Amino acid sequence: QILYLKPPWTLANLLKCYKKHWMAVFGYVVPRSLLSTIECLYKHLCTGKTVDSSTVGILLQESKKLLHAFSSRSDYNGVLPQAYAEVSKLYQTLTEVRGALVRLDSEQDLSEDIMVLSENAVCEKMEATTPNLQNCEEKKLHPSFHVAQENRHQEIWSVLEGVWNTINLYSIEIFQKLDPNAVTLTAKSSFEEAFLGLQKLLAAVNDIREGISR
Repeated sequence: QILYLKPPWTLANLLKCYKKHWMAVFGYVVPRSLLSTIECLYKHLCTGKTVDSSTVGILLQESKKLLHAFSSRSDYNGVLPQAYAEVSKLYQTLTEVRGALVRLDSEQDLSEDIMVLSENAVCEKMEATTPNLQNCEEKKLHPSFHVAQENRHQEIWSVLEGVWNTINLYSIEIFQKLDPNAVTLTAKSSFEEAFLGLQKLLAAVNDIREGISR
């Protein structure tokens, strides 16, 4: 009867009502210290500010804290447990995506280091073998040279095969999201992982192509 803003509510309206009636109503239902949670949610969700992944993680945790506090009063006809489960699911997804990004960055750094080391090794090997080849044009090449070349070919093949397999994995995931009936194989990566992974793979494939050209 004396509500600050009448329904239907937007998220901003709802948080404003919380703040307006906190001392008189909500502070008697849940701990009054949770007002800081309400203010945090309003500041980041209702003022048009852009939030990064770290802030999103904090907001999801604060939301879980608020929902958990109200659960001590009622389950609100099953709405509250459902909301809590969805927020928890979002937080888990965010954690997985952030973990995947860290792994991708680490793999990218490692692959770049390996490529640099491999290029240096090839250059050194070429510099070492070129004079010998020029001086021994009519002589048979040493067997170890053929072994080294074969190993190098296997190494290159392995890198290209790894890129191909990863592209296949992410492509399957993307097609599944766009058309679930198109592919029956189930991939474990999320859509966000697939999209970000393809971006990094694109850069990696360009590096490989430039390396082959050189």
